[in-house]
Amino acid sequence: MDQTKYIWVNGKLIRWKKARTHILTHALHYGGGVFEGARVYETPRGPAVFRLKEHTDRLFYSAKALSMEIPYSKEEINQAIVYTVKKNKLKEGYIRPIAYFGYGKMGLNPAGAPVDVAIACWPWGKYLSDKPIDVKISKYIRIHPKSGITDAKISGHYVNSIMAVNELAGTKFHEALFLDFKGNIAEGPGENFFIVKKGVVYTPTLGTILKGITRDSIFKIADYLGIRTKEKVLNG
Repeated sequence: MDQTKYIWVNGKLIRWKKARTHILTHALHYGGGVFEGARVYETPRGPAVFRLKEHTDRLFYSAKALSMEIPYSKEEINQAIVYTVKKNKLKEGYIRPIAYFGYGKMGLNPAGAPVDVAIACWPWGKYLSDKPIDVKISKYIRIHPKSGITDAKISGHYVNSIMAVNELAGTKFHEALFLDFKGNIAEGPGENFFIVKKGVVYTPTLGTILKGITRDSIFKIADYLGIRTKEKVLNG
């Protein structure tokens, strides 16, 4: 993968290649981390982080789902993200803030484990191709809404996505699609689902999916352009 010069770790910038964590880091064993995936875009006024506030708000929402106290305020995280992008002289790319239970304690109860926070950014193009892709309905379902707080971006949840992506190996398909526990369309392993029919943009209702920031942005852009949107149950 492409690298930049620095990663922000617990309040300090360190060299990319020196960003390390202990093998007994709690989150590595139990999935107790939360993260965001934000974008920075080049504009005539310089690089701009897309919907920074909303991404940071969701990071803290996800942390609350794990009873995790991030040792920085939202404003401090926002400032750290902007600072990291500037120091890396990144004009356009991807930003990954992450908070996780660190080294110092084992066992499922994370109480007493330190909370580490890091922010990395690097050049990264589009996640999916511009060209039409082949999509396969996964044999795995999206995490059941009563199995946890499933609209939080918790690291451990993405094992579900890894399994769906691995299922595509050796096939003609480029991406998977999850159904929910009722057999209705939920979302992809890393993206929300939309379908356009007779000029209306449809997307699954909340409850079994991530409340995506890109999803919300599509609603806002569609409204601005006078395009109808509708949330509804979509049969698989």
